Amino acid sequence: MLPENFLSDRSPLRGDDAVAAIITVEDGRYLMQLRDDIPRIFYPGHWGCFGGAVGPGEASADALARELGEELEMTMPAAAEFLRLDFDLTRLGQKRIFRIYYEVPLTAAEVNQLTLHEGVDMRLFSASELLAQPHVTPYDSFAVWLHTARNRLNQSA
Repeated sequence: MLPENFLSDRSPLRGDDAVAAIITVEDGRYLMQLRDDIPRIFYPGHWGCFGGAVGPGEASADALARELGEELEMTMPAAAEFLRLDFDLTRLGQKRIFRIYYEVPLTAAEVNQLTLHEGVDMRLFSASELLAQPHVTPYDSFAVWLHTARNRLNQSA
């Protein structure tokens, strides 16, 4: 069953530049957020990476640190940029936007100290568990899949 607001909401949507955290723990699992099933957000009621919009004039890494603080009460540890996806929404009456993913490694103990302030739930998934879920934001699913396949991408042809 689809989340209630996924196809029925008619609120205007606006694409913005965004950042996201691929949060991993030492056993290879990924920490994901179950997005609220509310109108006006992309992919309500879906599992996705923590993160959010980049404010005007805000550096991407600063935006991620702010978002993780707001959503999880997390002080962002060292994070490395992993992937940038660009979306051209100009034919939909909007602008070109990006979504930058950062690798954020945590220990399981650090994950247990986080406090969820945004979203319905958070959960650790193995890649196979996550990618088998029926409702995962497709761009975050793609980023996690690329993260699991990153060594294959670094091989010379």
